Amino acid sequence: MQKLKQANLYRSDLIPISGKLVERYNKCLKTLGFSETKLTSFFIDGIGWSPDIAEEKNNMHYLNHGDANPHGIIISPLQKGKPVYLPFHSFDREMMQHVFRTHGQKINDITRDSAICIDFDQDIDVFYEPLDVLKYDKVNIIFKLIDNLEQVQKDQLMLIDKFNNGNNFIDEGIQKQLLDSAKTYGDLRHRDLNLHPLQYSTGSFYTRAFDGVYLLRDFIKPIVVFESKVHYKEAIKDTIHDVLIYHIEQPELVAKLKDHLIIECDLGEVVKTPNYDRIKKYELAQFLKDTEHPILAILNDKVLFKSYLNKIDINARKQVMSVEIYLEKLERSNAYKIEDIVDQSLYFALHLPHSSLSSEHRDLIHKLLINIAPKDVLFLYWYDKEQFYKNYETWQDSFKDWVIERIRNNI
Repeated sequence: MQKLKQANLYRSDLIPISGKLVERYNKCLKTLGFSETKLTSFFIDGIGWSPDIAEEKNNMHYLNHGDANPHGIIISPLQKGKPVYLPFHSFDREMMQHVFRTHGQKINDITRDSAICIDFDQDIDVFYEPLDVLKYDKVNIIFKLIDNLEQVQKDQLMLIDKFNNGNNFIDEGIQKQLLDSAKTYGDLRHRDLNLHPLQYSTGSFYTRAFDGVYLLRDFIKPIVVFESKVHYKEAIKDTIHDVLIYHIEQPELVAKLKDHLIIECDLGEVVKTPNYDRIKKYELAQFLKDTEHPILAILNDKVLFKSYLNKIDINARKQVMSVEIYLEKLERSNAYKIEDIVDQSLYFALHLPHSSLSSEHRDLIHKLLINIAPKDVLFLYWYDKEQFYKNYETWQDSFKDWVIERIRNNI
């Protein structure tokens, strides 16, 4: 990952946590029912998740009590606008933006000397069956301060009222209680610590529950897409819910998404785009072994590209150029079938969200498409960073250089 880090493409927006903030973070973990971290310094993202603590605990979702109960931690106002690097739901970042839009000023004040625990409550205690994800409707965002600070504030105000009553101002016991509270928690009289619950409405989304599920319910008919074959096989036994159920590897899924005007693919237009150029070069790179030139140079230089295209075997050559071969044949006759010429995964990779979709839906469908056929390295980085990092580890160094160049230059 060193090259990605040098290019500021690997979790570059994480916030460093050390000193007193570690103590507050641990108090949040305990308040939420999790074990403390033994680390003395670490990094967190916009929702309070730390890759360092995840590694320490050997649990990427250490802020979850099961799939149905995710949580977050706000320990610094710097978390505002920061990425959520391992979102459990595709809408996690939007929820955090909603939190900071509504309570931004109070968060600034509270995190001066405290921290905030967040419960994302969708009124589901436990998931039992894969189609329980259909129960997602509204998420109640509930806040709790460490050290039970809201109650401490109420106790302080009661003590002050008591102190001001009659001759109590000379009572040394009350004086001591007030001083002890002020020394421990500060003067809370004029602090606004009330973070009222918020609500977030869910539409179509992705969740990591049940090993990954897409729920598309803002279209003609609800569609549920499973990444796990085990959970897919369990879900298709359901006879109660009126939904369409697919596994992500089923070719019929792409056809159904096109029928419902969720995705589209105009090959004549797609071949003119940077998307196609990236995917075609990705295809060639998969066939290049022990090259005399760096893969970066081969993919960037037209002469070298043609040279190495002609060095791979004929079947591989046809696969790399299959889209252009198909379009050339189509000009002469419409008798040719795309499935007879273009590799299925390559064809799927060239699909895009339908132009009629909102930006929110487009991002979700981009993520679904890149999971169906992960051949566009730029889109993979944008829409599924964790999968990108896994794939990145398997690539040759020179190919990594080309990928980093695509991402940094957005080409």
